[in-house]
Amino acid sequence: MRLNGILVAVVLAASTVGAQPPAPDWVETSNGHAQVLLGVMAETSPETAARYGVEGVDEEILDLSAGYRERRREALRAALRELETRLENAEHPKVRQDLEIMIGEVELDLAGQELSDELELPYYDLNRLVFHSLHGLLDERVAAERRPAAFERLKRYAGLAAGYEPIALLATQRTREKLDQAGLQAPYRGELEKSLADGPQMRAGLAPLFEEFGIDGYEGALEVLEDQLAVYDDFVRKELLPRAREDFRQRPEIYAHSLRQLGIDVAPEELAWQARASFREIQLQMQEVAAHVAELRTMPSSDYRDVIRQLKAEQLVGDAILPHYQQRLRQIEEIVRREDLVTLPARAARIRLATEAESAAIPAPHMSMPRLVGNSGELGEFVLPLRIPGGEGTQKQFDDFTFAAASWTLTVHEARPGHEMQFASMIEGGVSMARAIFAANSTNVEGWALYAESFVKPWMPPEGQLVSLQHRLVRAARAFLDPELQLGKISPEEARRLLREDVVLSDAAATSEIDRYTFRMPGQACSYYYGYSRMITLRSDVQKALGASFDPRAFHDFVLAQGLLTPGLLRQAVFEDFVPAATR
Repeated sequence: MRLNGILVAVVLAASTVGAQPPAPDWVETSNGHAQVLLGVMAETSPETAARYGVEGVDEEILDLSAGYRERRREALRAALRELETRLENAEHPKVRQDLEIMIGEVELDLAGQELSDELELPYYDLNRLVFHSLHGLLDERVAAERRPAAFERLKRYAGLAAGYEPIALLATQRTREKLDQAGLQAPYRGELEKSLADGPQMRAGLAPLFEEFGIDGYEGALEVLEDQLAVYDDFVRKELLPRAREDFRQRPEIYAHSLRQLGIDVAPEELAWQARASFREIQLQMQEVAAHVAELRTMPSSDYRDVIRQLKAEQLVGDAILPHYQQRLRQIEEIVRREDLVTLPARAARIRLATEAESAAIPAPHMSMPRLVGNSGELGEFVLPLRIPGGEGTQKQFDDFTFAAASWTLTVHEARPGHEMQFASMIEGGVSMARAIFAANSTNVEGWALYAESFVKPWMPPEGQLVSLQHRLVRAARAFLDPELQLGKISPEEARRLLREDVVLSDAAATSEIDRYTFRMPGQACSYYYGYSRMITLRSDVQKALGASFDPRAFHDFVLAQGLLTPGLLRQAVFEDFVPAATR
């Protein structure tokens, strides 16, 4: 389809390992409907569309010219009308379900935009936007012929291409035109200060990307853009920072909507109550395992906090980190095959260390997903940052994932059988785009990965089991600290103390967590615990239904084959398809 002259070509991945069976007809039909939303994405958020793999948009950039919010809302409303019309005429039940998924996504997006326009002063973290955008093209997993588009994007961001104004100028204009509008909530001071501190680090990470991939002639355009971004930072410092709010809490309507978009369909107070109860239960489990570890290692204290601190003292250093994680992945895969837990891909998974600029952009271990549209062999990557770059030349050091005991659960979560398996299953199995892209939310993504930690944990060594429980404790803490901070029931200082003393996080990790709850991604941290609890409940109910015939590998393979369905839709699929088939 064509949208404003942009050709949007949509093709789901062919196999990356051997020939795969063709996708069912209903998947092809559903993918045709998905082009409606992919077209809107290409028009209004081209950098995101390109990262998913939509063709023809690699050179395009976000248009922040006057009226861009209104244009995006109108494009979504038009897409909503079109999808509703198609739903009226759809017959296949899975196609209808996919259309309902996409309609729900548009409705949530529109509601969020209307809330933001009504209640929030617009602010743009341009350094982060530009870094992620250019890094999305300057990546060894991206085809070589696509990478030169990063130079064109660079020129467009800088206003050096015909018909384009500097994005820094446009962002300044969009904020200034709303500065005096009554009732708009200004950004939180901590968010602005963190962005200003991280900006130079991310700008410094751009030139090495162009050099690494041999993009010639970028220097002049990059120098212009860097100067513009520095001027934009000065605008933020002088005009926006004095208006910043001191209270990090979002307006209740915005926080509640964020939870819905993340896939959390219970009230914040109920979620916090459940998570606090789980937190106490996990602490008891940790104490039992810690006593065993202390006995095996003749440690002076068996308190789980002291045992974890001693395990953390055994830090991996420099060049030893990556080979250690690669070896740990092989050990985990051996466990998964031996215990018949889930079907593993035939190919290897990828793990690498982050650059300093990437660590500033995403200061936590994470999976860098492959493109989900038109994938021709690109793989997801488990990316392991080592520190949080700070302001004024200081750096806060992590010790939370560079020790041997932590590598067990981190590798399960980010690589196999966690996130890497999710994305590999969707790409190689031919899941519809509605289920791979538009059904996705943090609950169904992170819930699976934390659940994967739990079903591999019994076969980890005792110290690995202890840290796996510690990471589960982190997720339970998130699910009450995040909402309680937003509800004003706990202070950041109290939350930081709990994370450092009872969860045993480093100061760097605790700081990153507080940033996450207060301004970086309010609500998102709750999704791990909530998604995990829904998966545990689902498995328990399936085991009750099937009894001795329950097959963990078959169950896990079925769950992964569904794509990124919400917990409710996944439960429906399991009891309509998996359970009846298992009892025949």
